[in-house]
Order: sequence, then C-alpha cells, then structure tokens
Amino acid sequence: MDNKAYLDMSLLRFTTAGSVDDGKSTLIGRLLYDSKSIFEDQLDAITETSKRKGDEQVDLALLTDGLRAEREQGITIDVAYRYFATPKRKFIIADTPGHIQYTRNMVTGASTANLAIILVDARNGVLEQTLRHTYIAHLLNIPHIVFCVNKMDLVDFSEERYNEIKTELEGIATKLKVKDAHFIPISARDGDNVVDKSTRCNWYNGTTLLNLLENIEIKDDRNMVDARFPVQYVVRPQQDRFHDYRGFAGRIASGIFKPGDKVMALPSERISTVKAIDFHTDELDEALPSQSVTLRLEDEIDISRGDMIVHADNKPTISNNFNINVCWFNERPLVVGKKYILRHTTNELQCMVKGVNFKTNINTYAQDKENLEINMNDIANIEIMSAKPIFFDSYRKSRNTGSIILIEEGTNETVAAGMIE
Repeated sequence: MDNKAYLDMSLLRFTTAGSVDDGKSTLIGRLLYDSKSIFEDQLDAITETSKRKGDEQVDLALLTDGLRAEREQGITIDVAYRYFATPKRKFIIADTPGHIQYTRNMVTGASTANLAIILVDARNGVLEQTLRHTYIAHLLNIPHIVFCVNKMDLVDFSEERYNEIKTELEGIATKLKVKDAHFIPISARDGDNVVDKSTRCNWYNGTTLLNLLENIEIKDDRNMVDARFPVQYVVRPQQDRFHDYRGFAGRIASGIFKPGDKVMALPSERISTVKAIDFHTDELDEALPSQSVTLRLEDEIDISRGDMIVHADNKPTISNNFNINVCWFNERPLVVGKKYILRHTTNELQCMVKGVNFKTNINTYAQDKENLEINMNDIANIEIMSAKPIFFDSYRKSRNTGSIILIEEGTNETVAAGMIE
C-alpha cells in the first residue's frame, strides 16, 4: 500500500465495554492477533506470560492489559488505547473497564468514539452493567452500537440462547432510541465470528465483527450543517512579507466553511465574509469538520481566542444559563453554589453550579430527584450559570460544541465531563 492510499484511509474510533470477565481484552487481542497486527516479540512475550500463569493457550487479553495490576488480577483498570489497521481502514480502540467504580474511565475512553462494542456473556445474559454501558454509550451519543454475545462456545452455540439475549437487547436499544444497533454471536477466545466466519453456528447469517468494523459507514456521523469555528489563535506574523496578514486559527467543530461564505463573529455578532481558508502553504476551496485551518476575513473584526465564527444565518444558542448531563470524576462530591472553571471548545471561564435537577440510576434509567448528592462516577443533570454567555449547540446536535468539562479552581483537577442539553 502506498503512503497516499494509507493516509487517505478512513479512521474508525471504537470503544469496548462489558461486565467484568465478559472478554473485552480477549476480544481486542483476538482482533489484533487474527488481523496480523501484532509483532512477533509481543506474541512471544504474552506466550511466555501465559505459560507462567499455567494457561493452556495464549491469553490474548495480555495484549491490552498493560498495567501490572491488570495482569495480576486479570481485569482492566485504566483505559487502554490500541491502534491497528487493515487494508480497508485504520482503527483506534479504547478498551475501557467494566467495574462500576471506573465509570469515569469509560466516559473518557468513549467520548470520541464512532462506535461502541458492548459485550454480553452468553451464560449470564443481560446484567445491570449491560444497561449501564448501553446508557453511557447513548448518553455520549455514540452513533453505532454493536452488541457482541460472547462465550457462545460455553453455551454450545445455542441459537435459542442467542435469540433470547438479542430480543432483550433489542428492547433496550429501542427504549434508548439507539440509531444503529447490531448483534453478533462470538467466541473471543476461539475467534468465532471475530475476524473469520464461525463454522460452529451455521444458523447465524450475519457478518463477522471485523467485516462490520471495516465497512460501517461513518461519514454521515459528522454534523455537516451547523458551521462552527471556535477561534484558538489569532495569526499575525511579524514579518514584512506578511505585513497585512491577519488570520484566525482553529479546528472546524462542525459544518463546512468556504471562501465567500457570509459569517458572523461571536460574541460581537459582527458580519463579514470568508476571504480565504489557509492550510499550511495552500488555500482550500472548503474546510470540513476536524480540519485545522486558518480563516481570513474580508473585514477587520476584533476576534480573539474563545470567540466563535459561524454562518451568519445559522447561530448556535447563546446563553449563560443551561442544563448539562455530567459524569462526576472527582472523589470530592459536587457542591451546589460552588464556583468551578468551565472549559468549552477554546473558551475558559468561571461558572457556578446552581442546582441538581436529578441523578440518573444508570442501571434502571430512573431519575432520582430525592437523593441529589453527586459523588464520583455518578451521572446527573445539573444547572450551570457561567460568568458570561457561551455559544453552544445541544450535545445531540454536535458533540464538539455541546460538550464541556468542569475544573476545580486551585487544584486544576478535572472534576466532571458534561453534555449540554
């Protein structure tokens, strides 16, 4: 494969989730092993470790469980990121913990994912953790969810058992209005329906997991309608040949910008026109989401870091009062009335938590309006008042302009991740 073809390949970010011992790390190890994406020395190392542990076969989970505590306990504690590629697509995997006390780790690992793989042990069926992981994937607006019913070898590849679990999962997906759900019976340990089609469940006519990952369509997952450009840096080269150059650098959060577009600068609401879009030494005909570019405008407008350039006829919501769904990360509980630092796109400002609307029981999806103490790993809906208005879309519309983080003043610790309603 030549370099250009490799660079032009699409990138799929996906996360794995499931209850403890459902086989997440083994599944990723199987994907890496069967797609020939590991080096010989890595294979030798995990083969030797497996022998020392007394395992009858190579423990592929060791490829992702990188912390010593993880290997000793046979569990995943931290988020493990792995990269691999096939001739069709590049992949970044976030292997996230299954324990409830690591909910914040799952939120972190899944926040940029296009797709979530949720594993269900065929012997145990749908558990509270399954409900929790599906809810978090839904909360983070992950467009595609793949339910892998694992360890089918331990239920003799029973079609009846698979259909029983699938029916229950379909009910959960419908309740949460999951846009795109898929179901695959697998054995991560033996490789059935992971990379290669299983010969042990001929009743299953669907695709393998890798084939689905390689071919699932993700280009429509991005918001191409609402043009948003948070300004990160004002470019004013101190050189004679660029004496009059003034550009605004940043990353396109959503939508498309083209030269000639009528745009508005926020918060001033001044109107101008895109004169040019610079990318390194080139001028682009258009800029798409996630591209880092420099916009030049026809008019001299006072714009600085934290401001936003949008299409003049399509403004985001502008407010200093809004509700957000948060996952609380910190060991110290949330304090109503306390001031925190709010970081949103390129903007950083003070805010205050006005109140807690409800806490979500992510095992039942019920809203608890009585017990409103928010501790680490809790998910809640809270009301925020910021020191000045920010420019945002709902998280459902745009993950980039609809997400925030809260930071503790003084310690600079990230205490919560939030999704704006």
